[in-house]
Amino acid sequence: MNKKILLLSVLIISCVLTFGQNVGSTPEYIKALTPEWKGERFADGRPKVSDAILERLKNISLEEAWGVLRNKGFLNQFEGDWTIINPDQTMTGRVVTAQYMPLRPDLEKQVKEQGKLENRAQKGGTNSWPIDILTSGDVYVADAYGKIADGTLIGDNLGNSIYAKSQRGVIFYGSVRDQEGLTEIKGFNGWIKGADPSYIQQMMLTSINAPIRVGRAIVLPGDVVLAKKYGVIFIPAYLVEDLVLTSEVTALRDEFGHQRLREKKYLAGQIDSEWSEEIKKDFLNWVNNYPGKLPMTKEELDKYLKDRNY
Repeated sequence: MNKKILLLSVLIISCVLTFGQNVGSTPEYIKALTPEWKGERFADGRPKVSDAILERLKNISLEEAWGVLRNKGFLNQFEGDWTIINPDQTMTGRVVTAQYMPLRPDLEKQVKEQGKLENRAQKGGTNSWPIDILTSGDVYVADAYGKIADGTLIGDNLGNSIYAKSQRGVIFYGSVRDQEGLTEIKGFNGWIKGADPSYIQQMMLTSINAPIRVGRAIVLPGDVVLAKKYGVIFIPAYLVEDLVLTSEVTALRDEFGHQRLREKKYLAGQIDSEWSEEIKKDFLNWVNNYPGKLPMTKEELDKYLKDRNY
C-alpha cells in the first residue's frame, strides 16, 4: 500500500511539473530558443554577449545593422516611432523580455501562485518581477500591447531600481508614469510608446524571458538591442559579432568611397559597384594608413576581407 501511495504521489508531482506553466522561462527553454549561440551564457540560459561588442555596437547605424539582418533573412527585427526619454543617447544591451496582457482574474491568480513557487516577491505588483532579475548590461523589454492610460509599467522609483541593477534602461511597447522623474536618473534611458500620470491597472504580467512581439519586431530573451534616435533593432545574439564587424567594414568602405569621389579619383559607378583590383589595392593602402583608430583590429579586418568581394 505504501508503495502504491508513493508511486501515486510521484505521478501527481510529475503531472504538475509537466503541465504547470512557469512565469519565468527555464534555462533549458532559453537554450532551446538560442541553440546557434556557442559562447558563454548567464545562469538563466541567456547568451552572454561581451561588453566589448556591446560598446562597438553603439557606433553602428540602424541602416547598417538592418541591412546585415535583412541579408541573413531576418526581416522582422525593427520597430520605430518611439517617444525617447533621452533621444540623443544610444543604448545597447542584452534583452530581458516580459509579456503583459489585459487582466483576467483566474489567470492572474495562477500567475501569482506560480510566482510564489518561483520565489518571486509577493509584496508590490508583478511588474517588479522582471526588474528583480536584471543584471549589468541588461535592457528590460516589455510588450504591454501599446496600453498608455493605466498601462504605466514603471515610474521613477522602479526606474531607479532598473538603472541600479542594469546601468541601462527600458524599451516598452506601452507606457510609463512620472516621465519627468525618469529624465532625472543619470544614465537611464527609455524607448516608450507614451506616458501618463495614471497607475497600472487592469493588466497583468504573464511571462518573463519568453518570445514577445514589440510592434513589428520579434524579440527573444538574450537578443541584443541597438536603440537609437530613429528606432530600435533586436539582433539574435549569435549574429551580433559578425553584424558589428560587417557594419564597421561597410562604414570604412563608405568613408573611403566618399573621399575618393570628392577627390574625383574614381567615377560614381566605379565606387557603387564591385570594385576593380585597382580600387581594392587603393582601399587596403588607405586602411593601412588610416589617420584615426580602426574600430576593429587589423587581424579582424584582414580575416574579414580575405574571402569577401568588395
